[in-house]
Amino acid sequence: MTIKVSDIGEKELVKYIISRASDITADDCAITSFDGENLISTCDMLIRSRHFPENMSFFDMGFKAVTVNVSDLAAMGAEPVGFLLSIAVPKDLPVDDFKQIISGVLSACSFYSIPLIGGDTNEASEIIISGTALGSTKKPLLKNTYEMDDLICITGDIGLAALGFNLNASDDIYTQRALKPKARITEGISIKNAGASSATDITDGLASELYEMKKDGFGFMIHEEMLGISDDYIHTADKLNLNYLDLALHTGEDFELVFTISKENLKNLDIDCKVIGRVTDSDKVEITLKNGSVRQIENRGYEHYAGGQ
Repeated sequence: MTIKVSDIGEKELVKYIISRASDITADDCAITSFDGENLISTCDMLIRSRHFPENMSFFDMGFKAVTVNVSDLAAMGAEPVGFLLSIAVPKDLPVDDFKQIISGVLSACSFYSIPLIGGDTNEASEIIISGTALGSTKKPLLKNTYEMDDLICITGDIGLAALGFNLNASDDIYTQRALKPKARITEGISIKNAGASSATDITDGLASELYEMKKDGFGFMIHEEMLGISDDYIHTADKLNLNYLDLALHTGEDFELVFTISKENLKNLDIDCKVIGRVTDSDKVEITLKNGSVRQIENRGYEHYAGGQ
């Protein structure tokens, strides 16, 4: 039987590449020793039919193309250095629409203080935007360098974009998070400077990212009450016949950071965050629900080769 890429998924494909490229030191980004520091590099490809909601403007497409890459730099606590843009568009795309995409890219580069330093253009049957972000740091944050009893924290609310993808509104907080996400680059640098022990960005859902962070012999216990899910969020999800906790844990696209930090270093933080749990020795990823019951969280999130929003 022929094994297809959809059978193993994107993350396994990436693991395959890295295992055969011995020069790659990878985490959220590739890490390359350079001139006494570490060059942090990452790239993400966005395809209109898969990664952009139908009601997203061309400007916001361009902005998001930068955001998804800068978010990886944020997860490493890296200072932005430069952004490369490769874009393929249909030959009948109106020039004004193309200009709006580029306007979004340039606006995002200004917002994140990351200069556009090059790229390429080509023709395709639909809009494809591939960005490469470069950053620099002496000591990057990694995904799995935490210790027992470290606290698990997130930089803000999760699940908002997931709910926004299911709404037809245009100006509510959920739809705005889906259409206009922002990377937490300032927060990433702050948590690194405060002494965080590990971090990653929540692009594929909190559950999926916790499993990405997990190492043998360690586990995570998070608490539903600590996630800060609002009554309005629960009510809105219920009206759409959606499970609010499933949205919050398994969808992603909020581009918040999840990180671990010792109790001692927590006081060094100069940003707002939510403590949602701690590192355990259970070897499981678990959640304590509001009713006090504990259940293991399923390892499931957004998957490029298995469909998505």
